[in-house]
Amino acid sequence: MTPGEETSSVNPPFESWGRYPAYDATLKPLHWQGDFPAAIEGVHTGALAVGMGRSYGDVCLLKEGTLLPTTSMDRLLAFDAATGLLTAEAGITLAQILDFAVPRGFFLPVTPGTKYVTLGGAIANDIHGKNHHVAGTFGSHVTQLELVRSDGTHLNCSPTDNPDLYAATIGGLGLTGVITWAQLRMKPIVTRMIDYQGIQFHGIDEFLDLTQQAANVEYTVSWIDCTSTGKNFMRGVFMQGDHSQVPAPLKVSVKPKLTFPFELPGMALNRYSVAAFNALYFHKQFKHRVSALQDYEPYFYPLDAVLKWNKMYGKRGLLQFQYAIPWEHAREGTIAVLQEVAKSGLASFLAVLKVFGDVPSPGMMSFPKPGITLALDFPIKPDVSFSLFDRLAAMTLEFGGRLYPAKDARMTAPQFQAFYPQWEAFARYKDPALTSSFWERVTSQPGVVL
Repeated sequence: MTPGEETSSVNPPFESWGRYPAYDATLKPLHWQGDFPAAIEGVHTGALAVGMGRSYGDVCLLKEGTLLPTTSMDRLLAFDAATGLLTAEAGITLAQILDFAVPRGFFLPVTPGTKYVTLGGAIANDIHGKNHHVAGTFGSHVTQLELVRSDGTHLNCSPTDNPDLYAATIGGLGLTGVITWAQLRMKPIVTRMIDYQGIQFHGIDEFLDLTQQAANVEYTVSWIDCTSTGKNFMRGVFMQGDHSQVPAPLKVSVKPKLTFPFELPGMALNRYSVAAFNALYFHKQFKHRVSALQDYEPYFYPLDAVLKWNKMYGKRGLLQFQYAIPWEHAREGTIAVLQEVAKSGLASFLAVLKVFGDVPSPGMMSFPKPGITLALDFPIKPDVSFSLFDRLAAMTLEFGGRLYPAKDARMTAPQFQAFYPQWEAFARYKDPALTSSFWERVTSQPGVVL
């Protein structure tokens, strides 16, 4: 089979992790680095390279367009144990990278809450992790990448070679071209274990105090109970950790064996069931502070233990809301948003609160900014969810924050353009053949093959 001869397919549909919105698209998988741009010959509705579909909204979707899945382009190309530099094709997943790197004493420099994302997707969304305050975003550790444009141009991009395209591609939502391979600087480790502490807190001031006390701890994140009110408002568990320095065997992770078996009915996740779960979760540690040695899998990837866990939200899917609000309004903004959520009657048991540091990202369109970030998941209940998200987006804008495109399915064009005023400068680097449902929704600029 020569490049561009891959048979196209409309079924099965390609879904985002939130399963909303649902769009049909033609699928033309990329298997080799030379498959693009031949794969889009004759395409006049726009195209988009996609990975595992772990974005929550429509940044990985293209209504009535052509999606180019990259997961077959997953080869490890080079690794230098002296420098920790790993080079791989863009369709390799972080899970595959870890399976190779951990037994050799290396870990990802930045990781999100799931390892089932591709290297290219991690760059395109400039993902962040629990160590943003000390390590910045994923893109900060990408030393170079190859970008292929729809005119057939192959460009090596780095801080010194094609630096403008490098900056536009990191956090560029897959719109500047197809990333074929990238080089990543890995982090040395001597064990799989994390020196973990879990600390209960009540209220945002205790959270902020713990954050300040843990300024030199590499990984920090908090779960909060967004259903509690009164004296328990914003109670949560602050989870901090560092890689243990006590050497221990470095083995490959066991593959998950559990799959969420069916879609729950829409009524299953309601305020009362989530409140009960949250109370149990908060009290599962009997002491105010607990310390333990914990394997990195449950610390970084607790939800990865159950495949297809998004099915618990039912057939309608889920929406995720994630903002970054700068420090000058972070405290009042976070309180106001959580009070608005409480008034709505909706509830999230995957409520994550953490801080962003001041390590600048090399990405032009990168999401993090110094301050507080809050992520909330909600089952879709059309009569309540959409109006709540509209209010929360408006509040985020009022407090000087912005929303995360990788998690979004609702922000309006005026909101996006206010959150990211640099979008017009970025648009100059966009490949004319590439587009996404997200980009068309927030800019009204479709992609057309020239």
